[in-house]
Amino acid sequence: MTVSKQFNVSRRGLLAMAGAGLAAASFPTQLFAQSGSNILIIASGQDIPNFDPHTATGYSASFFLRNVYDPLVRVAGNPPEPVPGLAESWDMSEDGLTYTFKLNPAAKFHSGNPVTADDVVYSFQRALELAKGNSWMIRGIVTPEGVSAVDAGTVEFKLETPFAAFLQVLPWIFVVEKAAVEANLGDDQGQSWLLTNIAGSGPFQVARFEVGTLYHLARVADAWQPAGGNLDGVIWQIVRETATQRLMLQRGEAHIAVDLTSEDMDSLKDAPGVVRVIEPEYRTFSIKMNTEKGPLADVNLRKAISYATNYQAILDAAGYADLMTGPLPNGILGFNPDLEVYRTDLDKAKEYLAKTEYPEGGLTLKMVHVSGLEQQRRWALIMLDSLKKLNIDLEIQPLKWPDMVAACKSPETFPDLFPVYQTANYGDPDNIAFAAYHSSRNGGWQNAVYHNPEVDALIEAGRAEIDPAKRVEIYGEFQKKVVADAPDIFGVLERRKLGMRDNVKGYHFTPVASNAIEAWPLSL
Repeated sequence: MTVSKQFNVSRRGLLAMAGAGLAAASFPTQLFAQSGSNILIIASGQDIPNFDPHTATGYSASFFLRNVYDPLVRVAGNPPEPVPGLAESWDMSEDGLTYTFKLNPAAKFHSGNPVTADDVVYSFQRALELAKGNSWMIRGIVTPEGVSAVDAGTVEFKLETPFAAFLQVLPWIFVVEKAAVEANLGDDQGQSWLLTNIAGSGPFQVARFEVGTLYHLARVADAWQPAGGNLDGVIWQIVRETATQRLMLQRGEAHIAVDLTSEDMDSLKDAPGVVRVIEPEYRTFSIKMNTEKGPLADVNLRKAISYATNYQAILDAAGYADLMTGPLPNGILGFNPDLEVYRTDLDKAKEYLAKTEYPEGGLTLKMVHVSGLEQQRRWALIMLDSLKKLNIDLEIQPLKWPDMVAACKSPETFPDLFPVYQTANYGDPDNIAFAAYHSSRNGGWQNAVYHNPEVDALIEAGRAEIDPAKRVEIYGEFQKKVVADAPDIFGVLERRKLGMRDNVKGYHFTPVASNAIEAWPLSL
């Protein structure tokens, strides 16, 4: 088996790319218009952290991985349903413990080598051993020994415990070419190599990239996936300011903008050539608190801040949104609309503040937000104003997304207040519950520090239970315990807001990870 030659360029090499490369970074629309290529340009404020499908997370990483790699199963439709990916069919045993997947014999890697069951087994085992990225979705459910190759085209999973959402999580466990990774293992299981290299089978591959500016994906000449559009490539262009994303969309310099505010959407209402997508999805916005280190390790101070928060101002700033009622999104299985949650009550805020070592306030907290993301900047200012009522100062620091992720590594580096958008990757309460509140997620941006053994036990019970009625009971208790701990300021459920040019064809909204655009079906 031959190992594919993968794209690789150092940051110094990127800086050495003269003329055309830098012109493309600044003016991709003009450059590709001249070439006659169908290049889809997506404006986003979030950089892509790295290219490793088993370590990278965030919506920008999800966009990248969905387009250059393949999972066994993809997700499509509204409501979302699993559809074939590398697997053309699958079967489940009656007890929900055994799944058998038949691979599409047409599936091949960028190297030209076929995707085999061994590659799938290797990928799941690597994801579990690294214990990073999206592996949390299958940890405790799939074991390295529990996935096996029946033959070259058949993969079998024997789960440790039934998992109601198993098919729904598979779109986020991507398959790498075993031979390519093993040829570049180094001393870290290929992580260094996969930071900037691809070992995938997706319909696009990396043509070039400039960190902090753009990522250009080129269509694989003989892509095996059926039903593709006419795109020759996709550019993920980093545009920090949402107003600039909107202007690029209006001027035809971008085809899709993924970070638009409600004001941006209002401004685009009658813009010629622009289509607005405003759709409900399981997308929460909350402000996480450092429950482990510093002043907010005191639950009474967290409750004081929760009661002092101006929720109406947060809602007004969000625009197309609804206030959260606890940790779960409205309408998802087990959601309790009658849950008692924190709402603005200054008397209660002061009552809890009096129970802390800062009964008169007089302390300064720190909040970070994504640089250039106007919505988060506004929420930070709302928190600044809310905390003044308790005589608490707030230092606000904008950071680039990779730097925010790095701050989540330990309680010592995690700020007091950390805003998080979390878009469900699958339409099940386990998605939000496990990612945002299970202690195994500590050190990652979805749940940097919060841990509670009782909450862990409920989350584990909820994901293992197949009976929907019993799951509702479990998640009801989960919501009560999380609210009592006050690890987050529960903010809003935002409707997804996307803007796109009307010459983008083949787009269908799916309410999971909808800002991580799948480009293969699209045409210009």
